[in-house]
Amino acid sequence: MGKKRVAIIGAGASGLTAIKCCLDEGLEPVCFEKSDNIGGLWYYRKERDDQACVYKSTVINTSKEVMCYSDFPIPDDFPNFMHNRLVLKYYHLFCDRFDLRKYIHFHTKVDSAVFADDFNETGQWKVTTHQESGKSVTEIYDAVLVCTGHHCTPHLPEFDGLKDFTGRILHTHDYLTPEGFENKRILIIGVGNSGCDAAVELSSPASQVYLSTRRGMWVLHRLSNGRIFFPQRFFDVLPNSVKEKAFRSIVESRVDHKFLGIQPEHSLLAQHPTVNDFLPNCIVNGSVIIKPDVKRFTSTGVVFQDGTTEDLDVVILGTGYIFRFPFLEDSVIKVEQNKLPLYKYVFPVNLQHPTIAFLGYIQPLGAINPISELQARWATRVFKGLTKLPSSDQMKADMMSKEEAMAKRYVSSQRHTIQVDFITYMDEVAREFGVKPDFWKMLLSDPVLAMKCVCGPYTPYQYRLVGPGQWSGARDAIMTITERVNKPLQSRKVQVSQSRSFLNSWLIYAIVLFVALYVLWR
Repeated sequence: MGKKRVAIIGAGASGLTAIKCCLDEGLEPVCFEKSDNIGGLWYYRKERDDQACVYKSTVINTSKEVMCYSDFPIPDDFPNFMHNRLVLKYYHLFCDRFDLRKYIHFHTKVDSAVFADDFNETGQWKVTTHQESGKSVTEIYDAVLVCTGHHCTPHLPEFDGLKDFTGRILHTHDYLTPEGFENKRILIIGVGNSGCDAAVELSSPASQVYLSTRRGMWVLHRLSNGRIFFPQRFFDVLPNSVKEKAFRSIVESRVDHKFLGIQPEHSLLAQHPTVNDFLPNCIVNGSVIIKPDVKRFTSTGVVFQDGTTEDLDVVILGTGYIFRFPFLEDSVIKVEQNKLPLYKYVFPVNLQHPTIAFLGYIQPLGAINPISELQARWATRVFKGLTKLPSSDQMKADMMSKEEAMAKRYVSSQRHTIQVDFITYMDEVAREFGVKPDFWKMLLSDPVLAMKCVCGPYTPYQYRLVGPGQWSGARDAIMTITERVNKPLQSRKVQVSQSRSFLNSWLIYAIVLFVALYVLWR
């Protein structure tokens, strides 16, 4: 019997790691990509064809050590927060390193993926694709990995009078560069990362930018106390009340949200925060003016809920995205109110055979790459028969408990249907196939590594230390994080006082040891 064939839909961040994970498990990947290049969201181009794409100026919000694949560190000379062209370059390096490109069919769209005639016996799928030339092909696959991303189909809410507005209307999905917006009066609706990035970029060429928000927002910076912000395990296990106070202290030490008119009523942990280093300055200098929710539009402008009005030339909708899988039937997955009925956001709970998985349909306060990779490692082992899923009832119960917990914690919003805590979720998936390290055992066998994992920067390399898919370079990658973080910043050498450095080191080690013991014995 030959290798099982897996159809992979999309060659972005999720699709690329899906190809590699298939190869790692001895499966045969066949990847279909509509565009002419890899990278998905991070492949900037003007023609997007209903596909996700960053702005030309987009820079990552999480550092390179957090967003890398777990057995392929991003080059140490790359900046810690990379421009999108370097993210794409990293994907090309990843492809080259593991020889993935030969498995990708470019300019190829998936029209449908339906149950094969004998699905009940085999779990196989019938996948129909067509190329730009018009040639249509239908083939049988043993499994399917859906990797199309969740930034493809813009959510276009209805606003009273918007159809009568005579100016330009677009979604952030269709925004490319500031060109063509010079001297315009612009309203941006929505304060997610995309809306705020567009507001900052347009604040210079536009005559005025207005930023409308229903609830306000919490703004995070890429640097915390002058250093790169890293998620950490020891912090993640603390009660939400403690985390809330700590986060509020960090965030409000940088930005007085009430003073800027952006402070929401809900807690910081009840909303996906906005990462933006420049927005507060734009608000202070008046190039961006914060406004409340929109009441209605007129032919020439807008009326806000507080009764104020503004004349406008452009309206940009930063109103998020909806999930669509037009190539799948409702019997496979039916999306309602942007909620995905999936076990741990990966597997449908109602199919007889677990031979389809969804990668990357999740919103963490962290990077998607390592999450998609971990999901792909799990899914391919399930396809291979090496890992079993719980019963359908158990999966449904887990799915419902997550939905209830999310409803209690987060404000009701389109973008809070797939929200997860980064480390907690990664650990959950890692336990499914035995790659979460036991830090208690590690403390006894390798205490330095244990403290680095628990109290140092949290990175994906930790899931290559044990279990299937171990990587011999994982320990070294964890221990040398500081060197890779510092490398691109060493263009000018700065002398540091040895006595102060020595004192700080001992203080840090003492704190780390205390917290590590607390976490491991709790």
